[in-house]
Amino acid sequence: MGRKRLITDSYPVVKRREGPAGHSKGELAPELGEEPQPPSEEHAELELLRQFDLAWEYGPCTGITRLQRWHRAKQMGLEPPLEVCQVLKSHPGDPRFQYSLWHLYPF
Repeated sequence: MGRKRLITDSYPVVKRREGPAGHSKGELAPELGEEPQPPSEEHAELELLRQFDLAWEYGPCTGITRLQRWHRAKQMGLEPPLEVCQVLKSHPGDPRFQYSLWHLYPF
């Protein structure tokens, strides 16, 4: 008996070439004359909150705001990051900051 056939055996091997100047497909080249911009402070803050949402050690985050979750974790002695509370208090009316990643999904 020979080796087990794979689905990839039916298709030819195609090697992809790298584009000009080392750019790979899917990357956007910077505009001429523009320097790449560092991530904004707001982007960094939203990434911090996203990481807080994904950290299950602070309990579930559905049905409550991020600040409520932070306070609950603090009361339970789980030591949530203080930076998260500071970011949440600096953007009190912005739903992008106040609600978790999953607040738009019905559960």
